[in-house]
Amino acid sequence: MFQKFFDTCKEKGLKVTLSEWLTLQEALDMGLAGSSLTQFYYLARMILVKSEVEFDKFDMAFEECFKGVQSDNPLTERMLRWLNKEEMNERLQMEEKQWLNKVEEIKVDKDDVEQKFKDRLRDQDSEHNGGSFWIGTMGKTSFGNTGGNVGGVRVGGQTGYQSAFAVIGERRFRDFRNDKVIDNRQFQQALRRLRQFSTKLDIPKTELDINGTVDKTCNNGGCLQIVMEKPRKNAVKLLMLMDSGGTMIPYTRLMNELFQSVSKSNHFKDVKFYYFHNCIYSHVYKTPECDNGDWVETEWLFRNLDSDYRVIIVGDAAMAPEELYSETGNYRGPNGGLSGMDWLLLLKRHYKKIVWMNPKMAPGRAPWREAETAVKEIIPMFKLTVDGLNQAMTVLMTQKR
Repeated sequence: MFQKFFDTCKEKGLKVTLSEWLTLQEALDMGLAGSSLTQFYYLARMILVKSEVEFDKFDMAFEECFKGVQSDNPLTERMLRWLNKEEMNERLQMEEKQWLNKVEEIKVDKDDVEQKFKDRLRDQDSEHNGGSFWIGTMGKTSFGNTGGNVGGVRVGGQTGYQSAFAVIGERRFRDFRNDKVIDNRQFQQALRRLRQFSTKLDIPKTELDINGTVDKTCNNGGCLQIVMEKPRKNAVKLLMLMDSGGTMIPYTRLMNELFQSVSKSNHFKDVKFYYFHNCIYSHVYKTPECDNGDWVETEWLFRNLDSDYRVIIVGDAAMAPEELYSETGNYRGPNGGLSGMDWLLLLKRHYKKIVWMNPKMAPGRAPWREAETAVKEIIPMFKLTVDGLNQAMTVLMTQKR
């Protein structure tokens, strides 16, 4: 039953097991969804979806199979165009407070409103703005948006009076996905995985050693004897190398979020930032402007930042093949007699724990992105999403030296 729905869920990335699918079939046999598509939606989501990060994937699969995501009534694109009136939002905001102050107590029969909505949806064949009967905008109708009726069904538009029984035609959970491009908070959470606590650092003993204190006190005949120990500090050192300019300009805000996140993560023993354009050559830059002369030699990094540093390279690897393979491929500065690929190999040889984060990485081997595919073969590359960053942090903590 619903074999297409099962296949579509799998295609959208939902990890639906056979046991869960059989549980859904059993629930349907028991009549738990009745004859309502809406009840079936919530029943299936409750059984098949394990985390809120998968709600959007489920909604997309449900819409593809049933063409009505959370409603028993299909909404056409034409009707949604009638109802989505951006120019009315400002007027709504100005009138909203005045209107709500007038509302004291309104009793609404939910079943009656929903039945009337189904009737209007079946019979309506044109756009309506104002009025009190058809699905439309403004006016006093119970159906549509930006109107003055509290306790109806909002269709399209933006929430005004927060009074709708149902919100139809939205993807409310797209921001929950773990494959979306991430924000500052998610960066910081992922970076917390880069922890390797140590008590071997040359720092004073400032924390109470509870077990040691108990042992010493007992051995001292019950006379309290305090034992202090060195605090456990994160011994991880981090080197960030970030692509700047050119095809990375659309990701400037994302790169700034990452920079801020790493800067605020004060649990690292040491953090260094340097920049490059397209590929790493004989010099890396001190600032995102990548101005000639405002740089340090890449070999200086090798001499002064030991191999204990974890390295995160961030860039889209969108360069021409000659920029990667030619000894004169760096058109913005010196190559140092080596190609970009040679410099990457030297970087990989010196820093064993290294990953590449790509904001627009193509899946698998991508012949149309020759440089990216070549870089993937020497440095583990992950897409700059929540899942990708978590996977990269795991690799950095588990790579063998």
